[in-house]
Amino acid sequence: MEEEHEKLVKTSVYIEEEVIEALKETAKELEQETKMRWSKGAVIRLALSDFFTRRGKIL
Repeated sequence: MEEEHEKLVKTSVYIEEEVIEALKETAKELEQETKMRWSKGAVIRLALSDFFTRRGKIL
């Protein structure tokens, strides 16, 4: 079975330096938990998905 991949669009955002550190730490934690590689971008997408889901918007 072929895995589906969503199209990603490159964008730029400005975030605080401590958020970058938190993203790096969370990526490392997720890597340990899932045994898969996690990027800062993947952590951001996961967090945004959770945010929108909690607001009733399923992406």
